Amino acid sequence: MSAATDFVPLSLCVLVVSDTRTAANDTSGDYLCAALAEAGHHLHERAIVRDDKYAMRAIVSRWIADDAVHGILVSGGTGFTGRDSTPEALLPLLDKEMPGFGELFRAISFEEIGTSTLQSRAFAGLANATFLFALPGSTSACRTGWEKLVRAQLDARTKPCNLANLRPRLRES
Repeated sequence: MSAATDFVPLSLCVLVVSDTRTAANDTSGDYLCAALAEAGHHLHERAIVRDDKYAMRAIVSRWIADDAVHGILVSGGTGFTGRDSTPEALLPLLDKEMPGFGELFRAISFEEIGTSTLQSRAFAGLANATFLFALPGSTSACRTGWEKLVRAQLDARTKPCNLANLRPRLRES
C-alpha cells in the first residue's frame, strides 16, 4: 500500500445523462474529464446516455462489474422533472449509500444558488467496491461537486481520511 503522502491515480468513468447532450455540446462531461485528468486520475471510459433508467443501469452495471474501474462520476438526471430518473435508476445498484455526500453537496450549493438546491437529488455510494457520485447536469454543479467534495476524497493525500485510502478494505467481510 502506498504511503498516505503518495498520490494514487484512480481509473474513473464519466456518464452524462441527458436527452439533449451530444459529444459536441457536453460541457459538463468535458469538465469532469478534464478535471479528473488534471488531478492525475485516468479516464477509463466516457458515455452519454438518454435519461432512461434501464439504459443507465446497463452502462453503470458494466462499469461496476469491471475490477479496473474505481469510480464513476454521473452528471445529470438528478433533478425533479418527470424525465429525471438517475436516483431511481442507480440507487438500487448501490451496496452502500453515502448520505453525507448529498447533504453536503446541497449545503454547499445553497451558498451558490440559494433555495434552488432543494431540487437537487445528488447522491453517492458504493457498488461492488466502486465509488459512484451522481451530480446535477449543469457544468457549474459538476464543478462544485468535483472541486469541493469529490476531488479531495479521491486523493489519498487528503487528511484526516479519504475514500481513496479505503479502497483496499472495501471488499472486507
